[in-house]
Amino acid sequence: MKALVKEKAEPGLRLMDVPEPVVGPGDVLIKVLRTGICGTDLHIRNWDGWAQQAIRTPLVVGHEFVGEVVETGRDAGDIAVGDRVSGEGHLVCGKCRNCQAGRRHLCRATVGLGVGRDGAFAEYVALPASNVWVHRVPVDLDVAAIFDPFGNAVHTALSFPLVGEDVLITGAGPIGLMAAAVAKHAGARHVVVTDVSEDRLELARKVGVSLALNVAESTIAEGQRALGLREGFDVGLEMSGNPVAMRDMLANMTHGGKIAMLGLPSDEFAVDWSRIVTSMITIKGIYGREMFETWYAMSVLLEGGLDLAPVITGRYDHRDYEAAFADAASGRGGKVILDWNA
Repeated sequence: MKALVKEKAEPGLRLMDVPEPVVGPGDVLIKVLRTGICGTDLHIRNWDGWAQQAIRTPLVVGHEFVGEVVETGRDAGDIAVGDRVSGEGHLVCGKCRNCQAGRRHLCRATVGLGVGRDGAFAEYVALPASNVWVHRVPVDLDVAAIFDPFGNAVHTALSFPLVGEDVLITGAGPIGLMAAAVAKHAGARHVVVTDVSEDRLELARKVGVSLALNVAESTIAEGQRALGLREGFDVGLEMSGNPVAMRDMLANMTHGGKIAMLGLPSDEFAVDWSRIVTSMITIKGIYGREMFETWYAMSVLLEGGLDLAPVITGRYDHRDYEAAFADAASGRGGKVILDWNA
């Protein structure tokens, strides 16, 4: 089969022939239809410091996908050939304390699809049946391809109650945009998104935020005043991993405010812990999705009319992967989709 492979320990990817994956008793084989390019894939393609530590070559990359089941192992349960599915990209051990307690998203031995094992940027991918999400109602293929990052957005946005709250989102990347759409849909009063890219801020306006703020030109405090907020934001969703963004968020939270932090900083950085203590601010780290409560919430949100179409800005044939990766790396658009069904 054809697959996008990190063949050697150097920058770049290669579309090449590799053996089709073997299906074990508890696995399913999925014909990949579409995939989404993630920041993780960009790191692997660039072969940066993180990738050099995390990746062993050769490796089929990619973890965001939708496909159709073409074969099932004998222990695959009620998953059937022909089912349209996406996949949970965190494969857990099933044996640790958290796994046995049903908290699989907290497994300490997680292996990442397309990071620790061959991934989904291929004509076929094999997954344990326990990692497969069957789409029981019709979902647009492009949206189904990005259920993995959509799950990150939903997990982050729904970490704290949002009804009637004022929400600050730092970072208008694809996940920040999806989180903004979720927050509005879930009943937040005001949703403010910050970034320095006017292209991405325009996408934030398309998903219906109260204010898309270019922090290279205006401060968050000025944004508060424009909306008539007197005491700061109730909920913060930090999506950028930028130290300045986190400090600015802390400075603009109300007393007792709550922050869900998905953005992953590249290095340690200082924050004003005195403010966190005296303002009684809660900070919760988010990684991945709750299995499978977040997935259920995603499906219900879409059934309820949540529109993610503005977040998807690039669509390419998988053979045009170089152009697709350049688009994704530009920092100007939203999610970029690769079509494997041509």
